[in-house]
Amino acid sequence: MIPVLAQADADLGPAPVVDLATLMRPGTLQLQGLPPLSLYVHIPWCLRKCPYCDFNSHAHTAGNVPQAAYTQALMADLEAALPLIWGRVVHSVFIGGGTPSLFDPSTIAALIGDIRARLRLAPDCEITMEANPGTFEKARFRDFAGAGVTRLSIGVQSFHDGHLQALGRVHDRAQSLAAVEEAAQAFSTFNLDLMYALPGQTLDALQADLATALSFAPPHLSIYQLTLEPNTYFVTHPPVLPGDDAAYDMLDHISAAAQAAGLERYEVSAYARAGHACWHNRNYWEFGDYLGIGAGAHSKLSFPHRVLRQVRARDPALYMQRAQTGGGSAAVTQSHEVSRADLPFEFMLNALRLKDGFALALFSERTGLPLSAIDTGLRAAQARGLLEADRVHARPTPRGFDFLNDLHSLFLP
Repeated sequence: MIPVLAQADADLGPAPVVDLATLMRPGTLQLQGLPPLSLYVHIPWCLRKCPYCDFNSHAHTAGNVPQAAYTQALMADLEAALPLIWGRVVHSVFIGGGTPSLFDPSTIAALIGDIRARLRLAPDCEITMEANPGTFEKARFRDFAGAGVTRLSIGVQSFHDGHLQALGRVHDRAQSLAAVEEAAQAFSTFNLDLMYALPGQTLDALQADLATALSFAPPHLSIYQLTLEPNTYFVTHPPVLPGDDAAYDMLDHISAAAQAAGLERYEVSAYARAGHACWHNRNYWEFGDYLGIGAGAHSKLSFPHRVLRQVRARDPALYMQRAQTGGGSAAVTQSHEVSRADLPFEFMLNALRLKDGFALALFSERTGLPLSAIDTGLRAAQARGLLEADRVHARPTPRGFDFLNDLHSLFLP
């Protein structure tokens, strides 16, 4: 049994002690090399908490976003984590939230500069930032580009005022249109987030939303079905959503319209033009490594004989207090080694989100396990028509892509 290195049950628990010497000791896994590394930076504030959102985000009120103090905490957190990634190149940075565009462009510029001063960023490092049309001001997106952001992801969700109100969004259709137009001028690559199967949404309304989005020729489009998640307002006050058949019809239309517009579906919820797939997200799906800093951020880091997962304190005030005054890795509240039994499922949970699947050799490279660890699941998935595989590659069939949960379940420990 793989031991837990350290873990706190809640934010108020003691900070775990991560011993680098312990992480480097011999073990049962044999990773051939370390995977690519990304950095995730979490900014937890929003103008308002959306009723469907289960992310670690907190409503903004006047004066409660301490930009300078939070940036200082992020850097203290990063510096404490440096021994775990020392000498490794970072290929992508993703500034997510929350709503990072609440921060001033000058603060984002300083943040990116501080990251560059502490990490080896690849020359072509992708630096993505999430933005909300509700925080949009003319030329603000241009200032973010000038700050060093290379890719903007805009949470439009819908261009229909009624649906935006039902989702609790702080922006309207006019702000969405203005924000996307500005992003298209300021960035050579950007992403639009849309949601479907919204309360009261018909197929015609979805088609209108999608037509508006595609009229901007976005290089990348992310599509998410509205689902009721635990610990959200919608789960206790559920709206009436379109049925499963209607939702499937909407997704079929999205895929056909996106492909006709030159966007290929490369991941279960993502469509992109050639050369515009999100490198950061692909690294997640290919079981790459990522260091997460910020309130509630998660990390997955590999070592020659083990894979480590960590979680930071969720409460922003507690996170800042721990990161700035606790010393070492005080912002980390959970830290554990992924068990050998869980690694196959964790790998497949990610890799099978990709339409083209994965090279079989990648499984051993990223988990340190022999291919025999997933052989039974591969055979069962092929027998059920959910997966196709040859000697070098495995990919979901169209049926497997539509019933991804069923496919994933075949690899549970």
